Amino acid sequence: MILDDQTRSELVQLVKSAVSEAVEAHPLSPDEVHWVRMAIQAEAERAELRKAIIHKSLAGLVWVCIVAAGGWFADFFMSHWK
Repeated sequence: MILDDQTRSELVQLVKSAVSEAVEAHPLSPDEVHWVRMAIQAEAERAELRKAIIHKSLAGLVWVCIVAAGGWFADFFMSHWK
């Protein structure tokens, strides 16, 4: 379904007004607001943890490659420079 600009803007306004009315009719209690904030913070911390794990894993792979290349070069020089 393809919407023209006018229909799309009317739909957006309709959705905004429906959401606004629903939020005004059922506000969150202070406990619910606190829980939502804690959930958002926990999700942000999980995202940071995932990012740190990926970063450390990639750094570990780079170090493994460097050490392996060093071992191969050392073996090559030891076997060919006798």
